Formats: sequence, structure tokens, C-alpha cells
Amino acid sequence: MTSCRGEHPKPSLSFSFSFSLFRNKASSLRKRASSSLVVKCGFEAGVGVMGTKLGMMTFFEPSGTAVPVTVVGFREGNVVTQVKTTSTDGYDSVQVGYRRVRDRKLTKPELGHLQKAGTVPLRHLQEFRLTSVEGFESGNQIVVEDIFKEGDLVDVSGNSIGKGFQGGIKRHNFKRGPMTHGSKSHRALGSIGAGTTPGHVYKGKKMPGRMGGTKTKIRKLKIVKIDKDLRVVMIKGAVPGKPGNLLRITPAKIVGKNIPKN
Repeated sequence: MTSCRGEHPKPSLSFSFSFSLFRNKASSLRKRASSSLVVKCGFEAGVGVMGTKLGMMTFFEPSGTAVPVTVVGFREGNVVTQVKTTSTDGYDSVQVGYRRVRDRKLTKPELGHLQKAGTVPLRHLQEFRLTSVEGFESGNQIVVEDIFKEGDLVDVSGNSIGKGFQGGIKRHNFKRGPMTHGSKSHRALGSIGAGTTPGHVYKGKKMPGRMGGTKTKIRKLKIVKIDKDLRVVMIKGAVPGKPGNLLRITPAKIVGKNIPKN
């Protein structure tokens, strides 16, 4: 006979077992998520500098070989604004400021941070994570000639030129369809997946979309010439962005040589 007091029936053994199994799985996933929240950042091979892309030109070596180079100039800046250590911040890094601006171009917190370091107002601040920060102090000037020499390999990163919304041919180098013989598919994308199974488009499918305008790094470029009088550095090859773009130049990473394997 069924009771009418509104009492809930006791859970069965199979339900309690499945619930406990779900709870254990949820706790394990929670622990895994909390452990994955640890921020991991790769070490730099050494402290770097920031510069401004000026353009490209042809450089003739003493042997007469023509080398395409990118000319990078340096405005006022490249000053150490903060030194982070393991004891205070959990990791070792050096924060560098670049490009002097007027006070009204920055916010009050930014001005306070730079005044604490004893530097002038600077537009760009970037960190260089190092294995050791000995010898760095706030207010130190980083001179390009002291950390780079002609012939060194460097990694150059910056924002690439934005191309806007582009199709599959330009964005992913797809092939086009026939232009004759009655074909009605010339530059169209084509099939993007099955209909019934799986019934949706897989994530990461190469399709038309916004192209460029993202952070890009070109690795192991050679420094051809350093001109102290003009305060420019000539780097072999092309670097991201258009003239006037901000660039981050660091010593090239070579695992096992200038950065640890782990």
C-alpha cells in the first residue's frame, strides 16, 4: 500500500553507487582543473628589446651578395621598469618599457607603476622570463649593442598585417575548381562535413574567416648589421607587420644550449 505522507523513497543501491562514482569523478576533474590553472611560460634565451619596424631594403655584403634586410629602429626606452623574483612573484622575469609618451596618454595606475620604478612615462611594457635576474635593477638602460652582435640569431615577434575577411583560397591556400566545362564551383569552399553523421561541422575546420592581425614570431633570423650612429639594426629577411609596427627582439631559443630542456 502506498503512503500518502509525501515521503521520498529510499535510493536504491545501484543509484547510490552511480552517484558516488559520479561524485568521485567530478572531484577528480576538479582537482585536474585546479592543477591545470598553473600558468606555465617558456623561458627566454636572454633579455630582449623592443623596436619599431622602419621598412625593408637591400644590403650588399663585402662579397657583393645582395641580402634583403628589415631595418628596425629604436625610440627612447628599453628601460627596466620592474624585476620579478621567485620570492615575490613566483617566477623570475624582467619587465622592460619602450617608447616615451606624454603623461596624459597613460592612466594613473600606469603612471604610478612607472614612477615607482623611477622612469619616464612609457607606452609599451613587456616581460622577459629568465632563469636568473641577477644584475638587473629598475631604471637600468638596455643597450642593443651590449646584448646583440652582428651575426647573432634572434627571434622577432609582432602583430602581422591584417587582411580582413578572406576566403579559403587566400587564407588556407585551397585549390579552385574548374573555370570552364560547365563547372559552377570556382572559388567556393565545397563540402564542410557529412549531414547525418556526425551532423555538425568539426571544430577547427579550415573555412573563410578573418586573416592576419595576430601575434606572429619569426625564429632564427640573422643580424646583418648594427649601426650605432643611426640607432638601427638590420635583420635578414622579413618580420611581421608593416612599417611603424612594434617588434619584440630576443636571442634565438636553442633548446639545450641557451635554455633548459625541461
